[in-house]
Amino acid sequence: MADITRRFGRRHLRSAPTAHIRHHDRGRLVHDGVAQSFWFRALHAALSEVPVDDRELAMSFHARTADFQDVSVQATVTYRISEPATAAACLDFSLDPDTGAWRAAPLEQISTLLTETAQQHALDSLARMPLADALMTGVPATRDRIAQGLAADPRLPATGLTAVDVRVVAVRPEPDVERALRTPARERVQQDADRATYERRAVAVERERAIAENELASRIELARREEQLVEQRGTNARREAEEAAAADGVRAEAEAARTVRLARAEADAARTTGEARAQAQAAWLRVHGEADPEVLRALGLDKFAENMPRIGSVTVSPDVLTGLLTRLGARPGDTA
Repeated sequence: MADITRRFGRRHLRSAPTAHIRHHDRGRLVHDGVAQSFWFRALHAALSEVPVDDRELAMSFHARTADFQDVSVQATVTYRISEPATAAACLDFSLDPDTGAWRAAPLEQISTLLTETAQQHALDSLARMPLADALMTGVPATRDRIAQGLAADPRLPATGLTAVDVRVVAVRPEPDVERALRTPARERVQQDADRATYERRAVAVERERAIAENELASRIELARREEQLVEQRGTNARREAEEAAAADGVRAEAEAARTVRLARAEADAARTTGEARAQAQAAWLRVHGEADPEVLRALGLDKFAENMPRIGSVTVSPDVLTGLLTRLGARPGDTA
């Protein structure tokens, strides 16, 4: 929308760089171009503003395929007013000199023209293909058909329009048909998922079986090694017992031999001692046998006198006392 201001009974228009302004003063073209800025008188001025920038037109419409299925088409057409003078001559782009706004709705007329033209070509394209083809290849086919139809339509150049680009966003069936079409694919996906689940479970079971077999083999090997350990321990214990018994036998034999040697030594010592005592006794008896009785008595009395302090009591029989008294009273030279 152009910017119009009032100054000193006159008016000033200033447009945007993307707007083409046509100013007629009393039927004569005074200003024609983009980004215009000028003074004018409202009483005898005719103003037109034609946008020359690229504009997007979104459209959505229904079509029917060759197998009588309804589909919805979402598309976007990018267009440009390439001939502003032609467009201003065909459509009402006149401005209100007071507000700068369009007196009519020219862009709506352009939208209607483009939508109906694009819809006509899209309907013609989709009516020649079944639903499955429309869903698989309908988007590029419809886009190409709309682009070709707009490029070949003579009404667009006559109106000063140029179709810059065409985009078809989607071609969709009705919701219930779309769900029905998705069912086989979902079933296949579910079957693939179930198959993957079963395969994963089978692999898990196989791995668990392998783990169980490994554990069983480990247990068997452990039991075998424990058996070998028990056997080895028994062998070691038996060997230790045999070695201990052999050592005890050697120790007993050594002890017996030592005992025998000690006994023999003691016997030899006892025999030697007995012989010495016997010899000493024999010598003692021989000396006493050869000695005089008086000497023996004197020796006896001497031993008696030596042991007197230690003798607690002495028992003298009458025979011994009589004999002693007789010998004491006898004179020297008398015989007993």
